[in-house]
Amino acid sequence: MKIADMNWMQVERGVQRDGRAVVPVGSTEQHGYLRLTVDAILAERVACEAAEPLGVPVFPVLSYGITPYFRAYPGSISLRLDTYQRIVADVLESLAGTGFTRILFVNGHGGNTPGGSILQEWMNDHPGITVKWHNWWNAPRTAAAVAAIDSVASHASWMENFPWTRIAGVKLPDGQKAMIDIARMRMMDAAGVRAYLGDGNFGGVYQKPDDQMMKVWSAGVEETREALEGPWR
Repeated sequence: MKIADMNWMQVERGVQRDGRAVVPVGSTEQHGYLRLTVDAILAERVACEAAEPLGVPVFPVLSYGITPYFRAYPGSISLRLDTYQRIVADVLESLAGTGFTRILFVNGHGGNTPGGSILQEWMNDHPGITVKWHNWWNAPRTAAAVAAIDSVASHASWMENFPWTRIAGVKLPDGQKAMIDIARMRMMDAAGVRAYLGDGNFGGVYQKPDDQMMKVWSAGVEETREALEGPWR
């Protein structure tokens, strides 16, 4: 259930029955030949598909994240770490204030992970409320599904190329791009990152058949649903 399709009275009745809620978080950043909002699209979609059979509401995706390394690519937007952590805390305060007691963040962007580092501290100040942070794309079975198809996979490569992250009419390159040195990239400023990455793909082929992509997607949905089901204590 999307919060966007509900009114406040419906939400109130729902939270009285079940205190769970899902908050998808992503990013708006370069993804090579794919949509700039890949991480937001995937986080929201996997959250909705996972939550639907359980009747748990899914809040609108937070589409901006922490991505300073891509600021030289037009269209990329990065929030400062302290800004992002304040947003996470404010979202939690709002949800807790209206009765939600079990909150799952479904994250689609690796750069956001430090933003979730406040959760333990926040829970210490809010006894009785449990919050979880789920990186859907690298959860164990999802990561295994990716590796079973092709171990050379990363940002803006085939592993993020789903039917709903492509842009109509955009032709992708053939062949496989060599994996970049991520440790080296982390030492560069945004201009250096763009010069090093070129089109933005971290490494791997640009597209795989959709039947293989659906295996990855099914694993992602199942693991996200399991995170939502519990345990919560």
